[in-house]
Amino acid sequence: MKDVKNVADHLRMHQKYPATYEELVMECDNLSDFSEEDKQWFKTHLPMKTYKSAEEVIKSLGIEQEARPMVM
Repeated sequence: MKDVKNVADHLRMHQKYPATYEELVMECDNLSDFSEEDKQWFKTHLPMKTYKSAEEVIKSLGIEQEARPMVM
């Protein structure tokens, strides 16, 4: 996934939880600011289950390091 920060920001600020795999994929498909490549990566790497939080989704995708909010 190329745009990890944008995906993580969207999951944290705009997605409602709990959210199922299907709901997350549908939301991802409707976003014009994500590349088709990132959308496909998201679909194939996200395990099928219901998620309680953005952090749970991020951890399941294995992008915790890249998705950490910047601390100044």
